[in-house]
Amino acid sequence: MSDGSNTPASAKIRADAAGKGGNIVRAAITQATWTGDEASMIAKHEGFVRSAAAQGAQVICFQELFHGPYFGIIQDPQYYGYATSVPGPLVERFQALAAEHHIVIVLPVYEEEQAGVLYNTAAVIDADGSYLGKYRKHHIPHLPQFWEKFYFRPGNLDYPVFDTAVGKIGVYICYDRHFPEGWRILGLNGAEIVFNPSATKPGLSNRLWELEQPAAAVANQYFIGANNRIGTETEEFGDEAVTFYGSSYFVDPRGNYVGAIASTDTDEIVIRDLDLGLIRETRNSWQFYRDRRPDSYDPIARA
Repeated sequence: MSDGSNTPASAKIRADAAGKGGNIVRAAITQATWTGDEASMIAKHEGFVRSAAAQGAQVICFQELFHGPYFGIIQDPQYYGYATSVPGPLVERFQALAAEHHIVIVLPVYEEEQAGVLYNTAAVIDADGSYLGKYRKHHIPHLPQFWEKFYFRPGNLDYPVFDTAVGKIGVYICYDRHFPEGWRILGLNGAEIVFNPSATKPGLSNRLWELEQPAAAVANQYFIGANNRIGTETEEFGDEAVTFYGSSYFVDPRGNYVGAIASTDTDEIVIRDLDLGLIRETRNSWQFYRDRRPDSYDPIARA
C-alpha cells in the first residue's frame, strides 16, 4: 500500500486516522499451520509482520504459543524446551521488527521465568520497539488434548492493559475466554481492543467460538480480535493430533463481526479497520458501566 511518497504505509494510516480524530486503528490477527520446526515458524510470523505492515496494519497479534506446536495435546517434558525468557532473545527479535515497521505486536509465547516455573504468556511490544510488559494466562485447563497444567502455572500478573501507540490493549488467552470476570476487569482497566489468541479444536468449542467473544464484546463494550490455529499437527502428535479450525475474526462493541470470518484451513492475516469512536458511542447508548452493582457481587469473589 503506497501513496507514491516515501512515507511508510503504516505511518500514513496513522496520520490519516489522526486527521479523523484518531479513532481508526488498522488491526491484524493471524492464523497459521505449524511448520514443523521453531526456526521456520518464527520466520513465517516475521513475514506476517512485514506483510501486515505493508497493508497499513498498526497492530498485529499472533496465535497462542505462536513459535511452536500446540503441545498441550500430550504430556511430554521435551516441550519444555520451547520456553523462553520474557523479555529475552525472542521478544527482542520482534522488538526490532516492530520498530522497523512501526507496528504494535502482541506476541504469545511459552515463558520460562526460571527453571521449572513456566507460563503461557503474551508479550506486548509498542510501535517504537519498546517492551511494554506481559500478560500470563490465568485459567489453565487440564483435560484430554489440553493437558496444560503439565506445562504452565496459572498467571499471576492480574489483567494489565497496555497503553500503546494505537490505544489501550488487553490480552486474554484461549481458555480464559470462558470466564467473564477477566473480560470485565480488562474493560474496567480501560481496554479498547482485547486480543484473544487461541488453539481451539472442534467439538463444543465450535458453537462457543461463535458466541463467547461477541457476547464479551457486547457486555464490556470494546473490540475483540479472536484468532485460532489451523491444521492438524500429525507429524508431531500422530493419532493424538486434532484439527484446529481457524475461523479468526474481529468483533465490535455491539457484537457485530468486523468484516468476514477467516477460513477454517488456510494461513491468513485478517486485517480490519476498527473505529474506536464506536466504544464511546456504544457506552453512551448502553450504560453498562454506570449501572454495574459491584457491591452486590461479593459471592463471586467468595466462591
